[in-house]
Amino acid sequence: MQRARHVGHWALIIAATACSAPDARSAGGEAAPPPSGGQASVVDNQSQPDVVRVAVGSKDHTTLVAALKAADLVNSLANAGPFTVFAPTNAAFDKLPAGTVDDLLKPANKSKLSDVLTHHVTTSAREIGAFEDGESVSMADGGSEKIVRKGKDVFIGGAKVVGSVRASNGWVHVIDAVMVPGVSK
Repeated sequence: MQRARHVGHWALIIAATACSAPDARSAGGEAAPPPSGGQASVVDNQSQPDVVRVAVGSKDHTTLVAALKAADLVNSLANAGPFTVFAPTNAAFDKLPAGTVDDLLKPANKSKLSDVLTHHVTTSAREIGAFEDGESVSMADGGSEKIVRKGKDVFIGGAKVVGSVRASNGWVHVIDAVMVPGVSK
């Protein structure tokens, strides 16, 4: 019995060693830095992109992506969701008063930036046709915005929805303005 335990113990060590990852070294021989972790670091070029990867893949959303990174929201929005993200374009951020974006991207304003960004997210996956005129939409920051339909056009908080993309964990609705929490248009 003791010999069986001893052999089993060594088999376990050998199996664990065989399954462990090799020491990651760069070309120069030094240890490679560990991955940053989180859902956003998972490499998957086969599946439908999540809401973050939709934004990353858009040349019109580089400011939004930079803001998501600065606010440490990338991993949160890369999770299973579901999410509906109202994604302001670079041009939408450009409409803000001069210096606003630069000020929000400062590390000291991370909480304020997070509030602005989470005001563009709902914790449900809704295509644009599911929103009704006059509906109040609850945002992830605790605030809300009103939906207005004018013919075929849909507006949320005064921002016009100019396009929509289905993502693996929800919807990305591209908007032409930044919605500032507490300021409805």
